[in-house]
Amino acid sequence: MKKALDLIRAFVLEEDGVTAIEYGLLAGLIAVSIIGGATALGEGLGQFFTGIGNWFGAVTLP
Repeated sequence: MKKALDLIRAFVLEEDGVTAIEYGLLAGLIAVSIIGGATALGEGLGQFFTGIGNWFGAVTLP
């Protein structure tokens, strides 16, 4: 019985799994941030180049 309790105690005190979970959560947060930033930047660039294209389309050459 003591051996089983010692194994349970060692499992609860083990911190390797906690560290792996923290790194996983951090990597997920970074990925979401990169995707959000790229999406916002992509939409802004699309509108910018559409405006430039419309401006050139409105220009008439003699």
